[in-house]
Amino acid sequence: MPSDRIQWFPGHMAKTRRMIAENLKQVDLTIELLDARIPRASRNPEIARLTDAKPRLTLLSKASLADPAATAAWRTYLEERGEHPLFYDCTTGEGIAEIAPAAKRLCAEKLARYQEKGMGGRKLRAMIVGIPNVGKSTLVNRLAENKKAKVENRPGVTLDKQWVTTTIGLDLLDMPGVLWPKFEDPVTGENLALTGAIRDEIMDIEGLSAILVRRLRTAYPELLCARYKLGDPSVLDGPEDWEILEMIGKKRGFLVSGGEISYERTANMLLDEFRAGKIGRITLERPEKRQGK
Repeated sequence: MPSDRIQWFPGHMAKTRRMIAENLKQVDLTIELLDARIPRASRNPEIARLTDAKPRLTLLSKASLADPAATAAWRTYLEERGEHPLFYDCTTGEGIAEIAPAAKRLCAEKLARYQEKGMGGRKLRAMIVGIPNVGKSTLVNRLAENKKAKVENRPGVTLDKQWVTTTIGLDLLDMPGVLWPKFEDPVTGENLALTGAIRDEIMDIEGLSAILVRRLRTAYPELLCARYKLGDPSVLDGPEDWEILEMIGKKRGFLVSGGEISYERTANMLLDEFRAGKIGRITLERPEKRQGK
């Protein structure tokens, strides 16, 4: 997939960058959300540069969809680099209770100063940042224990900043998601598109589903074969990616007139089931191995 096919809205991004910079002085820390299935691709380096002056808590969302072994490797990788990663999932509740204590540990010195000044009851204020569709609004709603932010399973729903008061000792500033205007590495663009961070409407969905087939046949052949009843994983050794997509469509009965496969229907189904975790717990990226290991 050519990298220039995957673009976002530079004007919208520039506005969000300005918004982050202008509001940073109002918060005590930043909470950066990454997707546990693509921790590298879901990290916008612009965010780290813009928020470098504040303590940063790294939250990896959708942990129940990610491969547990890969998650363990990512946790080690990030901790070795001095980060404070927490893996959480708003659906299962995993990791949610750890967020407030982790934020308070990061801001322990500031909280101590507040205490000395007789401001011990002051809440911490955190800015939530991340790429589109990584789950910022869903997390805000979960921590607020009622619906405060508009949530849809598509990128670009939050278009302006919004303050939300929670019951866990944090006031949250939810910011719009921000992506790059262009991806130099096509794999980064592929991973973002596969997980839904880029609008499907601007993508070649059939081509994207063939990329997903290629990833799954290589890294998770057993899960792919089990979900779509393809038989032994050795069946994946010979065919092209599109031929495997065709096999999946036949198994699901996605036929059009003349007995041909509906590639569009098959492609949409495959992407939807991957994103919903129905194929299995899958991570598309692994951390870089350290030299000598």
